[in-house]
Parts: sequence; structure tokens; C-alpha cells
Amino acid sequence: MNAIEVEKVSRAFNGVKAVDNISFSVQGGEIFGFLGHNGAGKTTTIRMLSGQLLPGSGHARVAGCDVVTEQRRLKPLIGVVSEHQNLYERMSGRENLEFAARLYGQDIRRVDETLEQVALVERAKDKTRNYSNGMKQRLLIARALLHRPQVLFLDEPTRGLDPVVGREIRRLILDLSRQGVTVFLTTHYMEEADQLCGRVAFLSEGRIVAMDTPGALKVAHGQNSVKVTLDHGESLDISLDDPEAGKRLDKLLSEGQVRTIHTAEATLEEVFIQMAGRELSE
Repeated sequence: MNAIEVEKVSRAFNGVKAVDNISFSVQGGEIFGFLGHNGAGKTTTIRMLSGQLLPGSGHARVAGCDVVTEQRRLKPLIGVVSEHQNLYERMSGRENLEFAARLYGQDIRRVDETLEQVALVERAKDKTRNYSNGMKQRLLIARALLHRPQVLFLDEPTRGLDPVVGREIRRLILDLSRQGVTVFLTTHYMEEADQLCGRVAFLSEGRIVAMDTPGALKVAHGQNSVKVTLDHGESLDISLDDPEAGKRLDKLLSEGQVRTIHTAEATLEEVFIQMAGRELSE
């Protein structure tokens, strides 16, 4: 069953289309990557799918709810972690979650469960202003999970975090998916999308220019080649599309020059640049 269904959705601001006639679906429990440059329309899409912004045209359903006509029913079924950390920094981590739990109508005991889920139990009594960026990000995710949402929207959840904390967040995202939570993820880190996402969509100037599994995109748009390292340190890239590739490899091997040989699969970032025209970080 699809947790998200989007059909020909558009949204314009001052006559400029931020999102332009996009269509896609996301299965329940899937981690779906929505990748694009700054200003490509990612955050606008999240705001429309989470009921914060009305689509200009088209239709969308999230967790079985129409995002326009069933917003009241939709809110308890989704969680949103925005790019900006909007915590009450004078409160402790626990107080932030207790306040949110009362707003959601959740039992306060749920706070302890989510603190444990994001590994913040030992620092729960500390003021949030004393938290590291990584701890704040985990607390934001805990807050979004308090009411056990079916769909979780994560907008750049690991931006600016050190590699260790980023890895912890990725593990948490994978655990949520295994528990059946659908994760709609935007990220600037292509390796992260490659590791986490069952499928990704590339967004450029408000339009989806490619959508598939990371592996399928790399095979379809990447160059088939092998990288050969010779004994004296020189590296060669040999295209497997070259009809002479076999002979070249045989010659190098027979002459005993080869130190290592491995396939040189295209990266997801290289495919994105090919499809969207420039690097994601630009």
C-alpha cells in the first residue's frame, strides 16, 4: 500500500513555479530520497505533503488522507523534522518532549520511550541550549516520533553534523523503516541517499528529472568501466564499452603489470550531475 501518492502537483510563488507538475508514490515503510539543489522545490513539496501549504494544482494523499480536505485527520499520522532546529532552549530535553506530548495528547510515559529510542536518556535533564547539534537533531526526531507517526518527513536531518553523529542518525532512520515507518528524506549527501534510500527522485527547477533505485540509476547513466592499477602506480580506466577492452586487459595481465583491478561504478552524485546539470552542493 502506498503511504504517499502525488499526482501532477504544482505550486507557484509570484508567478514562478517552485514545484512543477510532479507525480510519484512512496510505499509504506520505504525510505524515499528527494534530492535537489537549493531552491529546487524540496521544502515546498514537504510543506504541501504535510498540510502546511496548499498545492496550486494537482492532488496528493499522505497516510490515506487528502492533504487539502483532510488536514485534521492527517496531522496525527505524520511527523516533520524541518531543516531549522526549533526547540525551546531554556527547557531541558525532557521538558521539550513533555510539552509536545501534552500538545499531541500523548501519555507522558511516551517521553521516556522516545528518549531511549534516540539515546538521550542520560542527558534528558540538561538544558537544550547545552546540547550539541547532533543531540538537538536527535531530540527533534524524538519529538516527531512521540505520537507514533506513519509517515516521517526529514528535511536535511544530518546537515552540519560530524560523521559519527551522522551515522547514528542514519541508523535510527533505518530502524524506523524496519518498524514500518515511511521516511521521506531530503539530503545534500549523495552517499547518505545511496546507503539509505530504496528509491530516489532527482528534482531540478521544480521538476522530477529522474526516479529509480540508486543502483538502477547508476547502471543506466553511469559509465561501465574497470580501474586498473599497475605495478609502478599508474592507474588506467578501461571502458567496458570499448570492443578492445578485453584485449587490453589480457595484455596487461599477461605482462604481469597489474597490481589491482576493480569495477569503477558511477557514483550517485555523478549521475545527479549528469541529470540535473551541476553538483548538489552548488
